[in-house]
Order: sequence, then C-alpha cells, then structure tokens
Amino acid sequence: MDKVRKLAEKINITGSVLLDEPMARHTSFQVGGPADLFVVPEGGEEFVRVVRMVREEGLPLFVLGGGANILVSDRGVRGVVVHTGRVREAVWDEEGAWLDAGVRIEDAVLEAVERGMAGLEDFAWMPGSVGGSAYMNARCYGRSFSDVMSAFEVIDEEGRLVEKEVREEEFGYKRSPLQGKGWVLVRARVRLGKGEREALARRVREVRADREAKGHFAAPSAGSVFKNNRAFGAPTGVLVDRLGLRGYRIGGAQVSPLHGNIIINAGGATATDILTLIRFIEAKVYDTCGYRLEREVLLVGEWDEEDLTPPFPPA
Repeated sequence: MDKVRKLAEKINITGSVLLDEPMARHTSFQVGGPADLFVVPEGGEEFVRVVRMVREEGLPLFVLGGGANILVSDRGVRGVVVHTGRVREAVWDEEGAWLDAGVRIEDAVLEAVERGMAGLEDFAWMPGSVGGSAYMNARCYGRSFSDVMSAFEVIDEEGRLVEKEVREEEFGYKRSPLQGKGWVLVRARVRLGKGEREALARRVREVRADREAKGHFAAPSAGSVFKNNRAFGAPTGVLVDRLGLRGYRIGGAQVSPLHGNIIINAGGATATDILTLIRFIEAKVYDTCGYRLEREVLLVGEWDEEDLTPPFPPA
C-alpha cells in the first residue's frame, strides 16, 4: 500500500487521483469495494502517461470504462484503477471515426445517426465504452463490434503506442486479441456506411424498446451474465426460464423477472450476493441439463480462487 501512496503523490495530472475510492460508484451493478488508487486522466495524453507510470512501478493495473459487464469484489481492487471516463475524444470523417477508449457507445451511436452513418445502430443504449466493447468484442442483435472496427491503437507490453489492423481470424464471439495480451486500448477506428437518418433513428428506437422489454433499464445490472452457446439448443435466458429461476433471489441479487440471463441489484445487493446467485444458476443448469455455462461478466478485484472457478468439473 505504501507503494500505491507514493505513486499517488508522483502522479501530476489535471484529472483526479483518489485513494480508497468505492468501486460501487463506478459500476453498473452498483457494487464493489474500494480501489487502492483510482485515477481519472483528463484526455488521451494523460491516460497514456498514467498507464506507463503504473507499469513502471510494477503495480497491478485495471482499466475501467463504463463499468458494465464486470462484477467487482466487495473487498475491492488492489493496485491501480485507471478510469477512461474523461478520455472521450471522437474524430469524425466521411468514412467513420477514431473513438477514444472512454467514448460511450450510446454517444457514438447518436452521433453516427445524426451524421447519417450506418453500422453502430444495433449497439444503441449499450451501457459500455469503446474500450470495453473492443476488449469483449461486444455483440448485439447478431452484430459484433469487430464488424465495424477496422483498426485500434494500444499501449503494448513495452509501453509503446502501436496501431493494429483488425484481423477477422483474431476476433470471435465475445473474443478479441486484447484479452490476455497485456495491451491497453487507447482508441479504435470504426468504419461506417451511409444511411438515411430517419431509418437509423427508427432502428435506435426499436433497440431501446426491446432493451426496455427485457429489463435492461429496470434495475442496476451488467446486462447478460452468461454467454450463449448454440450447442445448448436455446439461449441461456431460455434455459434459466425453463428451470423456473426467473425472479429467484439471493440477498439483494435477483434473476430479472423480465429476462433469465440478467441478474439485477434488487436493492442492497453485495457482490457476494450476485456471485452466489451466478454460481447457483451454473450449478442448477449443469445438474439439470449437463451444460457448462460460460460467464460473460468478468470478476474484477480481490476474489478467492473458488469464486473464479465455476461449480462444475472442467470439460
């Protein structure tokens, strides 16, 4: 912890440097304990500088975007969390845009619609950032983020700024080359086509209505908890529904009454409540159907080993 405090004193930015910042303030589940050090750089230049400093000090680093698709431990996050909330430059041209990691997807969608540019509308109202969407290769309504992303810039393992082209073979369902490589995304290039503004706006409204019907905005959540697997013969939400678990509750965590693959913070939930419910669903589906669900929500922070391992034998 002394090393963290010394780094906090060394960081000289116009953004924020906070010790013991509660992560519950920054996640869509609204749960999570304190980050040892929480840094909010002001713009891309400060972002790159802070990431390099953290790595030079040898401290654990977690880059936080929109706070969706993650479950942060009640014990918090050791090391440094760097938040991209103020890293939001968007440079548009006739073919698309370069979008900083912290640009909110919903902002990019609305700007593209206003410009009559097609390609992002299926991602409307997704509560994440460009960085998280690229990392997870977010998928909505049959489209993956890699379908529109043509290039991206990263800080590589040696601290260099490197531009990469999107290669189709390196991306897949909720999979990207950013996972497990130690790269930190700085910005992404999206290539868009031309569209009619009213048609694009209509599609955005349709997506909003569908998300509302599925309960995405009804209570704090991280969206889909589990990936879908075609080999199961049905989406994960349908499997959970068939087991009668819609509405099932453990502590403040509840399977959404509107969708079986969404867990909500129904009031006063802890991260432990949510993970306990996740593990209960995993065990129930495996014991009943023999299917090994794969988590889409990432566990972040200080967890025990058994928390990271699903409650069924490996395949």
